[in-house]
Amino acid sequence: MTEPQLLGAAQIRQLAEQLSVTPTKKLGQNFVIDPNTVRRIAQEAHLEPNDIVVEIGPGLGSLTLAVLPHADHVLAVEIDTLLARQLPLTIEKYAPDFISRVTVINDDAMTISELPRQPTKLVANLPYNVSVPVVLHFLEKFPSIRECLVMVQAEVADRMAAGPGSRIYGVPSVKLAWYGDVTKAGGVGRNVFWPAPNVNSGLVRIVRGDVPGGEELRRRTFAIVDSAFGQRRKTLRSSLNQALGSSAVIEEILGKAGIEPGLRGEQLSLEDFVAIAQAADGVQ
Repeated sequence: MTEPQLLGAAQIRQLAEQLSVTPTKKLGQNFVIDPNTVRRIAQEAHLEPNDIVVEIGPGLGSLTLAVLPHADHVLAVEIDTLLARQLPLTIEKYAPDFISRVTVINDDAMTISELPRQPTKLVANLPYNVSVPVVLHFLEKFPSIRECLVMVQAEVADRMAAGPGSRIYGVPSVKLAWYGDVTKAGGVGRNVFWPAPNVNSGLVRIVRGDVPGGEELRRRTFAIVDSAFGQRRKTLRSSLNQALGSSAVIEEILGKAGIEPGLRGEQLSLEDFVAIAQAADGVQ
């Protein structure tokens, strides 16, 4: 098979002009124009020949072309109808030997709950405005996904991989930890994009592990996490009222879970939040 020809700045701008596409902030569109960056992501994604990769927001196809030779199939989920129609034509032109490995799905990644094949990896250059919600959605809906490698805003990457006690540790950190091990996998400069964003980007890797419990426990735990960080300056005694109710009930649940009521959410690990949720089930 002939290796795909990767897209550079000239090809990206030519495609955009041909389609009369102007990248929009609403969809968080920043197209990658550097072949070395997409090669790096494809290599860092730990892809195997039998992997079914789901790519969210393929845009003009830069990353898709780089991933194709390393996987069995790519499920490209694109919300923009014009871009979704163009992607197979781009693959046919720049990677004709791999056209049978691509399925384009013109849909909103935030609402999709079924795919034609079960994905094993998620690899994406994610729009900044939906990066964490979309990763959480796919990890919840597709337990077949064993590993994710996503490019997001550098600040978001820091928050996603933060641990307890950190100033940037919060809701994304805890909820992603439910699904597995979250680590940063390197930085990406702003000049590899068109248009260049005002911030740098970062790669985040998520390796799925054993989840702490079933769907009901996840929902209770996530509600408690939302409540704890919704008023992050307050102690658990005060911040958990939305999720758990009165002060007396909160004190009882925290006592049962072995958690000090004077702590704040940022001081608790995922295991601590799970313990609170389990204790709440026995009290409420």
